[in-house]
Amino acid sequence: MNKKLIIPIISIIFILSIGITHADEKKEDEETIYEKRMSLFKKTEALTQIPWYYFAAIDNFERNTQSSDDPEKVISIEIPSEMWFGIGNIHKNQSIGIIEMFDGKGKDGNGDGIANPENAEDILYTMGNILLEYGQSEDDIKIALWNYYKRDLTVQTIENTSKVFRKFKHIHLTDRAFPVDIGYNYTYHNTWGDRRGFGGLRIHEGTDIFADYGTPVKSTTYGVVEMMGWNLYGGWRVGIRDIFNIYHYYAHMSGYQEDLKIGQVVKPGDVLGSVGSTGYGPPGTSGKFPPHLHYGMYKDNGKNEFSFDPYSYLKKWERIEKE
Repeated sequence: MNKKLIIPIISIIFILSIGITHADEKKEDEETIYEKRMSLFKKTEALTQIPWYYFAAIDNFERNTQSSDDPEKVISIEIPSEMWFGIGNIHKNQSIGIIEMFDGKGKDGNGDGIANPENAEDILYTMGNILLEYGQSEDDIKIALWNYYKRDLTVQTIENTSKVFRKFKHIHLTDRAFPVDIGYNYTYHNTWGDRRGFGGLRIHEGTDIFADYGTPVKSTTYGVVEMMGWNLYGGWRVGIRDIFNIYHYYAHMSGYQEDLKIGQVVKPGDVLGSVGSTGYGPPGTSGKFPPHLHYGMYKDNGKNEFSFDPYSYLKKWERIEKE
């Protein structure tokens, strides 16, 4: 081998090895943080008798309303300071006795005698006690969540996420799928934000994936079927709320998978129905445009819900499936 080539080759190998090492370290760190979370959720379940998946769902909801620029915490639940310490505890004394004197909610979850709002065990145990004020049944927990968040969509999202975690028995659910079967012919490009005229001038809140009638439509994510039925614009449509506070909207379908129903937990790749051309009229209207799937994504930030462009996600999921 030419000696002049040896050094560049060694350099390339060294750089690649560093990249692989960093990727492995990142994967290990990610797995470790999920393991820590599960351990904390299970411990708090033992202390409160509230199932672990409720704590996991609350934590997951709050994490997905926070800025992605912030360092990821093991537990992301943030209980309001006045609620934690009690009104009048102006110095934010963490002593359990002082907090109780000011009617604060903060609790000691690790036995050190203080209630620290930055301590993961204290946070979860405090949240558990807030829920226990209303009881331990599913209905009790739902009422507790509404009284805490004062927002129906937040309660619905947490309930749905808890159902997903309960079914799959873990929280590290990152698989994804392309929304139509890639074994069929299809085509798409970025149509988010395009103008639409039916029903009044508006923007297109999704990506159109053109395919033949009957092409299987699949769930892209883990989630719960939140909506089914006819829509004036979308025809036969399905709405799925996932574990990342995102609502996935599938429209213009020709029909549904036989056993699909509202409240059903789904996973990536589950068949929801098939491509059609329904919509733009009363129930049963079809054929006003070529057959295609309208796929939209809507993010909930804890205060409001808004559409965003799904195109880059579709390209990524398509690439993963093809690989």
